[in-house]
Amino acid sequence: MNFKQINLHLEAYKEHDQILEAANYLIRTFNLEHENFAGFGFREELSPNSMLLTAEGQLGQPQKVMIPRNLFDFDLNLVLNMLAHEMLHVRQKAPGHFIVDKNEREFQAYSEMLFHRIFPQIPEVSDFHKKFFGNKALEYYRRMGTDSQLQKNYADQKSEVEQLINQLS
Repeated sequence: MNFKQINLHLEAYKEHDQILEAANYLIRTFNLEHENFAGFGFREELSPNSMLLTAEGQLGQPQKVMIPRNLFDFDLNLVLNMLAHEMLHVRQKAPGHFIVDKNEREFQAYSEMLFHRIFPQIPEVSDFHKKFFGNKALEYYRRMGTDSQLQKNYADQKSEVEQLINQLS
């Protein structure tokens, strides 16, 4: 991927206040589309220093990904990882494939931000963000319930996350 070219496209979209179009451009360019995706919408900005994206919709129904207007004020690698996280939720909530447990969905999505197994085309983020995402994955793992079947299902992935965090520390 030619990131210089992609950034030029994003700057042009930003210049014309075409934020939703820029987000659509990224999911096409990085092959993140899914038939359960209902499009983008705007959500409130948290602050100039932080962002929150959400996939909204009922399980088994099309999902709308809500993004802040200042999304493209952040590092492109971080934005791509955040979009991939939400597009994984879109897939997780698709008819016939949905994952009911929120903790499982979040553990999978944060793990994906670290290892890029589903979306290998997504670039890595800084070590700071890897530690943050790793700790979020572990938080959702804990919420699955001590010694629960879910925790047993994800024990190997949890170990991978812990190993990565330890390597980065």
